[in-house]
Amino acid sequence: MKRVLFCVALIALLPGLWKTGWVNAASGNGQQGTTPQKPTSTSAPASSAPASGYVGSDTCMTCHADVAKSFPTNPHSRLALMHDGKGVTCESCHGPGLAHVSSGGDVTKIFRFGTASTKEIDATCLGCHAGAHPNFNRSPHAKAGLSCLSCHTIHSVENEASLLKVSQPTLCYTCHTDVKGAFDMPFHHPVDEGTVKCSDCHDVHGTFGRNNLKSTVDQNKICTKCHVETRGPFVYEHAAVKAVGCLGCHTPHGSQNARLLNMPSINTLCNQCHSPVAGGTFHSMNAGSSELTPCTSCHTMIHGSNLNQAFLK
Repeated sequence: MKRVLFCVALIALLPGLWKTGWVNAASGNGQQGTTPQKPTSTSAPASSAPASGYVGSDTCMTCHADVAKSFPTNPHSRLALMHDGKGVTCESCHGPGLAHVSSGGDVTKIFRFGTASTKEIDATCLGCHAGAHPNFNRSPHAKAGLSCLSCHTIHSVENEASLLKVSQPTLCYTCHTDVKGAFDMPFHHPVDEGTVKCSDCHDVHGTFGRNNLKSTVDQNKICTKCHVETRGPFVYEHAAVKAVGCLGCHTPHGSQNARLLNMPSINTLCNQCHSPVAGGTFHSMNAGSSELTPCTSCHTMIHGSNLNQAFLK
């Protein structure tokens, strides 16, 4: 009876012993028992050589050390990242430098901004910046023959994120001398004080609007982004605000009149559109409403109202 029980137990253990032996055998051969190893790739690494005709910025540095010294802090230094860190930075703007180097520094063998035409300079800059400034060629600045280098400097940077030659508004005043005087008026936007910049309202690289005003769905938003109390929408809209815009009553740069109004008398300003009010109504008195208290004494919500169609307070 004992022999029978021993044989039955041995038969029951045989599958487990077989599996263990197979696994140990596989281990002994340095293999995986269940999953085979993938073959190791023997492909060669990608070549790090620069493109044909390029020598790299390190070569440029050997002669132009004065420029290279300050270039790491220049925003254009990020161009190296576009070339997998191969240092093709200078040549991104000046073109391939191999012919220039091989000739011993022949200046005619490299693109030089100092001798290039306005169109050549703009085409080079817009090669990267066309997406940000698609309207530059139709802008008044381009039509006046100004190039990117008229306002921007590439190598000599003094804490200017946009690589401007000098800070705003001094740079703008270089040409727009007629506007400079407006900011000396008793009432003016604080441009000279540094609170507002010309580029807050104007896109100097060109728009579809007049005077390079920034393009928005509602042109009044150029003003209402700061003057939020006049933004609306209102139940009762002032037609002048919607049709003519803020400039129908205000001058944007500076004025001798309070609130940058186009005229010193509020009543005279209102009567440009509301002239019938000056006579034949309860407003009339001698010369009419021009001799009465200002219109805004009663019509306080002149930009629009949610309560009264006559914009009364």
